[in-house]
Amino acid sequence: MEAIALGKTGLTVPPLCLGTWAWGDKLFWNYGDNYGEEQLQAAFTTAVDAGVTFFDTAEVYGLGLSEQFLGKFIKQTSQKVQIATKFGPLPWRWDGKSVSEALTESLKRLQLERIELYQVHWPFTFFLSQETLMNTLADEVQKGRIGAIGVSNYSASEMRNVHKILSARGIPLAVNQVRYSLLTRQIESNEILQTARELGVTILAYSPLAQGLLTGKYTTSYKPTGARSIDPRFSQDGLNKIAPVLSLLQKIGNKYDRTPAQVALNWLIAQGNVIPIAGVKNPEQVKQNVGALGWNMTKDEFDEIDQITQPWKN
Repeated sequence: MEAIALGKTGLTVPPLCLGTWAWGDKLFWNYGDNYGEEQLQAAFTTAVDAGVTFFDTAEVYGLGLSEQFLGKFIKQTSQKVQIATKFGPLPWRWDGKSVSEALTESLKRLQLERIELYQVHWPFTFFLSQETLMNTLADEVQKGRIGAIGVSNYSASEMRNVHKILSARGIPLAVNQVRYSLLTRQIESNEILQTARELGVTILAYSPLAQGLLTGKYTTSYKPTGARSIDPRFSQDGLNKIAPVLSLLQKIGNKYDRTPAQVALNWLIAQGNVIPIAGVKNPEQVKQNVGALGWNMTKDEFDEIDQITQPWKN
């Protein structure tokens, strides 16, 4: 599988990352109801066997369980697995020591001596300045406990600021992890994507299937329940609005024997410097997401998708 660079760090990863927010999370994902450790283990093995060895997690996912599962599963494979995890700048973390301690705890849960990509989960840091945070992370890169530094949910100006701080230490900013899909294209109009390209920062795209809307699973006959019942995108008007997009994805997918979701992920990858993070809970979902790799749509098809999803830039 062709690897792509993580910014200007010299590190390379597969063009698809698998997300593990649901691993052990009972609050949002109902872990333990219709999936458990057995399904997660099978998902991990299926991914690694397919060559997708890049996983994204965070210390808060499953209150640490997500990292623990990954640590356990990594020990059971001989293949090199690359982990991206995230530090939460919580109110009681106000100095460099607290940052290093959080990294130590993640390393323990992951049973690793080094994390390939360590990201700051959100830009608001309460009493911890970006200078202290980034300089502490730069120290950890030099110690060898972190391979690369990334951020998440940072604006264009916030990205420029941390890029400047790290550059003074001779360390590149690797990634900015942001929400990005065909139905959430705001990073193209608020300068985040443009700034990332200018600075040589890779975009990690979370929610690349717009919470399942781009799978085609939710049609106009769908009756939303739970959180989706108050999300206007899942209303009849919302589903009617995206119907032409799904129709085009289906049409292109039929040509390549791919699903709408696989076409949507492929479109993100085809831009270059964008890595989708596709969430998985079982091996079937892994196989579905891996189907986004290994083929290319034409420029006309790419442009047609680009044109029909223009309304979602704002």
